[in-house]
Amino acid sequence: MALDHKSNRTVQVLGIDAGGTMTDTFFVDSDGDFVVGKAQSTPENEALGLIESSREGLEHWGLSLEDALGSIQTGVYSGTAMLNRVVQRKGLKCGLIVNAGMEDFHRMGRAIQAYLGFAYEDRIHLNTHYYDEPLVPRDRTRGVMERIDMFGTVVIPLREEDARRAARDLIAQDVDGIVISLLHSYKNPAHERRVRDIVMEEIEAAGKTIPVFASTDYYPVRKETHRTNTTILEAYAAEPSRQTLNKISTAFKENGSKFDFRVMATHGGTISWKAKELARTISSGPIGGVIGAKYLGEVLGYKNIACSDIGGTSFDVALITQGELTIRNDPDMARLVLSLPLVAMDSVGAGAGSFIRLDPYTKAIKLGPDSAGYRVGVCWADSGIETVTISDCHVILGYLNPDNFLGGQIKLDRDRAVKAMKEQIADPLGLSVEDAAAGVIELLDSELRDYLRSMISGKGSTPGNFVCFSYGGAGPVHTYGYTEGLGFEDVIVPAWAAGFSAFGCAAADFEYRYDKSLDINIAVDAEAGQKAEQAKVLQGAWEELKERVLEEFQINGYSADKVTLQPGFRMQYRGQLNDLEIDSPVQAAHTAEDWDQLVDAFNETYGRVYAASARSPELGYSVTGAIMRGTVPIPKPKIPKEELGPETPPEEARLGTRKFYRHKKWVDATLYQMETLQPGNRITGPAIIESDATTFVVPGGFETFLDGHRLFHLKEV
Repeated sequence: MALDHKSNRTVQVLGIDAGGTMTDTFFVDSDGDFVVGKAQSTPENEALGLIESSREGLEHWGLSLEDALGSIQTGVYSGTAMLNRVVQRKGLKCGLIVNAGMEDFHRMGRAIQAYLGFAYEDRIHLNTHYYDEPLVPRDRTRGVMERIDMFGTVVIPLREEDARRAARDLIAQDVDGIVISLLHSYKNPAHERRVRDIVMEEIEAAGKTIPVFASTDYYPVRKETHRTNTTILEAYAAEPSRQTLNKISTAFKENGSKFDFRVMATHGGTISWKAKELARTISSGPIGGVIGAKYLGEVLGYKNIACSDIGGTSFDVALITQGELTIRNDPDMARLVLSLPLVAMDSVGAGAGSFIRLDPYTKAIKLGPDSAGYRVGVCWADSGIETVTISDCHVILGYLNPDNFLGGQIKLDRDRAVKAMKEQIADPLGLSVEDAAAGVIELLDSELRDYLRSMISGKGSTPGNFVCFSYGGAGPVHTYGYTEGLGFEDVIVPAWAAGFSAFGCAAADFEYRYDKSLDINIAVDAEAGQKAEQAKVLQGAWEELKERVLEEFQINGYSADKVTLQPGFRMQYRGQLNDLEIDSPVQAAHTAEDWDQLVDAFNETYGRVYAASARSPELGYSVTGAIMRGTVPIPKPKIPKEELGPETPPEEARLGTRKFYRHKKWVDATLYQMETLQPGNRITGPAIIESDATTFVVPGGFETFLDGHRLFHLKEV
C-alpha cells in the first residue's frame, strides 16, 4: 500500500464498504496503486462517515478529497443499511395483491421462516412457531379471482373488476407502493401483467404517483413465498435505500465528483444505484470481500480459498472452490426466504464489537449476537456502552494500542475495560481479569475454528486443500486463533485487510444479471429433434433476459455494442434436488449439437465440484433456470509486486514492545509499523504489527513472512 505523496497522481476508482461498525474506503490511482481510509460509521447519515473515511485515506497520498474526486471514473458502494432496515422492519407502507383465497400466505410464510436464525439447540426444543410481523399486514392485502396452473394454462380467467376494486382500496389507504404476485406467473405472466396495467390505470385516475411492482417484471422464478417476499422488498426496503444512495451521491458531487455510484449486488457484480432491481443489493457488504479474494486468487493462482472476514458485528465465511463461487438461488435473510442469486456465505453473529454476557443460571459465557457496532465497547468512554465486548478483551490483553485505534481518531481507556470485565465476568467466575478476557478470546476463536472446519468438510474436503484469506478490521487480530491446528495450505493476511471488502468492490465487474425459472426435462437418449426443441426453449428465455440486461445498461449510458453478454443455465440430473449454475459454452442454443455442448459443460462441472464417479447421466437432464449476465470493463486495482529484500525488518519499522497476555502469562511482544515493513521481512512471535486501520497479532509459536504482493503469510513454527 503506497504511502508516498506522488505529485501527479490521478485517482480513478473508489470502493466503499459501509459496515455497521466501520466505514472503509479504497482508492485506486491510474497506476493501480491503492490506499485505504477508515472512519466510524454514521448510521443516521451514512454520507458523513464516507466523507470522513475518504479524507482520512487520501491524506496518506497528500491529497484533499476535492483534489481526488474530480478524476475518479467509477465509485462502488457496499453496505448493510438495507438489510438492517428489513431486520428492524422499518420499511415503507406497501399494499399487496395476490390470488383470491391466498391473502394469508405472505404473513404465514414458509414453515422454515418460523425458526430461521435460531440456534441449533433452540430448534431442537422448539414447541411453537414464532412469526415476525409481515412486511405487508393482512389489512393491506387484497385478493383477485384468477388462476393459472403450474403448466401456465389459464384455469380461471382474470376477473378485472376484482383487480380494480383491490387497486382502489389500496390507493385509498395511501400506500407508498403496490406489489402484485400471482400463482405461477413465472410460467405465464399474462394475468399478472394485466393486473399491473389495471392498477396503474387506477393510480392515474386517482391523480396519485405510486410505484407498482409486479413479480414477473422483477423475479420471474418459481417458489411463491420466495418470489413474493423479494418483490415486496423492492417496494418496502429498496426505495428508501435508493434515497440513501442518492444522498451519498449528492454529498460526493458537492465535493467535486462527476461519476455515478454503483452498488455491489448479491450475485457478485455491481449495478447502478438507479437500477430497477435494487433489492439484489440487500447484502452487499460481506460479498465485496469474497469478490476481492476471488480476484486476488485469479491474479496469484490460488484455486481453493477459504474467505474469512471479521468486522465489528459478525464473522463471515465463504468458500471459493476451483476458482468458482457458489451461488445460492433461494437464500434467506432477515428471517425471510428470498429469490435472489446470492454468493453463498455463512455468517456467525460474533465480531469484535459483540457483547459478552454470563448466563445467570449456568454461568456459561454467551457471545453476541448483538453488538456495540461503531461504539466499540466500554473501553471508549464516549460510547455509552456498559456491557463488555470482545474489543474490551483486546485492550485488556494488550492486542490493541489504546492510543492508536483508528489512527488515534478515538482514544480507548484500558482501566474502564478492566473494571467492567472484573465486575461482569471475572468476579462471578472466580477468575483474574486477564484469564477471563483470554478465555473469552479462546472461546470465540474455537467457535470460529469449528465453523470453518465444518464448512470445508461439508464440501467433502480438508483445510489442507485450501488457502485461508483473513481480512476485515478485526480479522488479523484473530487469524492465529481460528486457524491454529487446522492445517491450511497457507494462511494469508493482506496488508490492506481492513479495507479488503472495499477493495473487492473496486475489483468487481459492472454487471447486470437476470434469471428466469424453466422446466426442461430430457432423457439421455432423446432424439435430435427433441434436443433442438428444448434448446430453443432455453434460447427464448435468454432472448427475454438479454433485453432486460441491455435495458439496464442503456439507463447507464452504455449501448449494446459496449456490453459483453454471457448466457448461463442451471441444470441437474433428473430427480436430483440440487442444481448447478453453468456458464454456457455457446452464445445461442438452436440445435441438438448446441444442446449436447450444454450437457458436456454440466457434466464437466459436476465432476469437478463433486467427483467424476458421482456423475449420473443415465438419469437424463433437467434445466431449472436460464441466466443472462452482461458486463462492461472497468479499471481494476493492481496487485502490488515489489522486489524481496532482507528477512530482518528495518530498524525504523520497530516501535518498541508491549505486554501481551496469552497462556496465563504476560510476555513482551515486539511492535512493528505495518506500512514500514519491507517485502522479504520475516517476523517471529510474540509480535504485534500495527496499522492505523487494523492490528495483526503474531503470538509465540507463530511467524509471518511479508511477500512482494504485500501479503503476510502466517505459519505455525
